[in-house]
Amino acid sequence: MSTTHSQAAPQEAGAADTAAAVPVVVKLGGSTLDDLDGAWWDDLAEVGRRRPLVLVHGWSKPLKQLSPRYSDPSAVLRDRYGNQSRWTTPEVIEDIKTVSARLGAQVTDRLSGRGVAVERLLGSDGILAAGPAERWWWHNRQLVELDNLVGPVTGVDPGPLGDLVSGSARLVTPLARDADGREVNSDADRAAAALAGATGAEDLVLVTDVAHLLIDGEPVRRIGAADAAAFRDRGATGGMRKKLRAAGEALEHGVQRVFIGSAPVTDLLAGRTGTVVTRS
Repeated sequence: MSTTHSQAAPQEAGAADTAAAVPVVVKLGGSTLDDLDGAWWDDLAEVGRRRPLVLVHGWSKPLKQLSPRYSDPSAVLRDRYGNQSRWTTPEVIEDIKTVSARLGAQVTDRLSGRGVAVERLLGSDGILAAGPAERWWWHNRQLVELDNLVGPVTGVDPGPLGDLVSGSARLVTPLARDADGREVNSDADRAAAALAGATGAEDLVLVTDVAHLLIDGEPVRRIGAADAAAFRDRGATGGMRKKLRAAGEALEHGVQRVFIGSAPVTDLLAGRTGTVVTRS
């Protein structure tokens, strides 16, 4: 496996200047928003003043804070292939919208106060299309058929995002519509990957609560897509497994680099910290 554990070379400073209209897509983990300090938001606003931002947010922690039932193990289902998903009903969709509105207000306040205009959008309002969901899930130790309102993002219409210009951000809640027009829950990392491809972004940043990808206990600063996929299938677990899957999909959609880490976005983009996943 050809991974690099030394620091990656910084990108050229002029790259952003030559493609000011090319957005940076940033996925904000729902569990990380409360831990991002003022300096982190100062940095993101500086990035947004130079390049358009497309932000996608998660909601796992806020949803658990909304009601104790979302912390119960029964709130998460596992399919026959071992993949986990939140058990989503119409009531859960409404709760997701409730916490997403609160998150949207927080993000808007933090960025608009720093000179970046924010528009919040629901992915289910014509932006994200979802494919069919797995119907067989383990429940009470039995494999049963459940109508779980989840689905992978299979299409993106970037039109509702409008003109992406420097000094502005679009904040997307990753709900989607399936073929029957139902509103469904989709994975935020994979939704961000699809949005990055659809908007022509070269860079996707997955902001998480860990500093790097770790392999055999060692931080990995740079890894190719093939090696990342191999580790995803043999050793990655939980949230990192999903992030590596999203990284692979983003690269397949034409994104050049996917950054994973907890540092300010500028430091991640420059390769000073975190992990970058590349095509080769």
